[in-house]
Amino acid sequence: MSKIVRISSKDEFSKFLSSSTIVVADFYADWCGPCKVVAPIFEGLANRLARPNKVSFTKIDVDAHQELAAAYGITAMPTFLIFKNGNVAHSIRGANPQLLTSKVQEFASSAGSNGSGGADNGGGESSGGSQWLGGSVPKGYSELSEEIEIKGIDLLNCDNQVGPGRSLFAAEKPSGLSAGESSGKAKAASTADWVESDTDEQLMLYIPFQSSIKIHSLQITSLPPSEGDDDVPMRPKTLKLYTNRAHIIGFEDADDEAPTQEVELAPQDWDAKTGTATVELRFVKFQRITSLVVYFVDGDGDAERIRVDRVRIFGEAGEKREMGKLEKIGDEQGE
Repeated sequence: MSKIVRISSKDEFSKFLSSSTIVVADFYADWCGPCKVVAPIFEGLANRLARPNKVSFTKIDVDAHQELAAAYGITAMPTFLIFKNGNVAHSIRGANPQLLTSKVQEFASSAGSNGSGGADNGGGESSGGSQWLGGSVPKGYSELSEEIEIKGIDLLNCDNQVGPGRSLFAAEKPSGLSAGESSGKAKAASTADWVESDTDEQLMLYIPFQSSIKIHSLQITSLPPSEGDDDVPMRPKTLKLYTNRAHIIGFEDADDEAPTQEVELAPQDWDAKTGTATVELRFVKFQRITSLVVYFVDGDGDAERIRVDRVRIFGEAGEKREMGKLEKIGDEQGE
């Protein structure tokens, strides 16, 4: 007997999401050839891994449920969405049996150790390979930390007495959210899990990706200490974003060149609980992205340094590329 649940309405799907820690949804169409090819793989995963209230599987006919498909941004079939505690945690576009199998197994394993209670966004703890998030995952998209080439991360004007660039993408909850956290200067570089600018408030971050991705939005977490240091670092204010660079760019070059997008964060953009601000991007400008440069231009205050605790990237992953072959790629035709 199949363990796949067939959804009959949007309301039923909402209830179904709340009934299980992990929900794997197959958005398909009867006329879709690749959907039929991968269907036996999906069926086999459901029969092996489904567990009551822990891991559930469903198929959703996009023609019969167009409103539901639109709500999650489904534009290609098949698309598989993996939900964790009711929120989209990962998406897979296309019939990719190997990727589908590995991801479903990964999330099914996390359900066994994480239990069924508590949301995994808005400051939730990470478990079983998932990432701590300071805000919600946008509908129809995934958190893309696994697509980052961690060894290639680079920083300019970073205080080496604090944390390295890879700290920004650590899976764990930032230590700055823990009670009694001391200032950045008080922690050794081996234990600090955030970064600070050094000689002034400018900071340049280079992020290479293992695949060509589409970026929907960013979440920036900044948790300056409220007391205990006369020179408290600031939260970032102005960000300039540059795409598809083979390496990090200098400050002078960045100042002379028009960014892909410039963003100014206001005080009200920062969540009071998690210290996180969401940076909405012009999605059409962030297609087929192989690298991202985030230039933190200034901070919100009069101090000389800025602090960044976490960076999260949301969007859609593409095909893996060969490392060392970064290319500058423009917008996709018609976008």
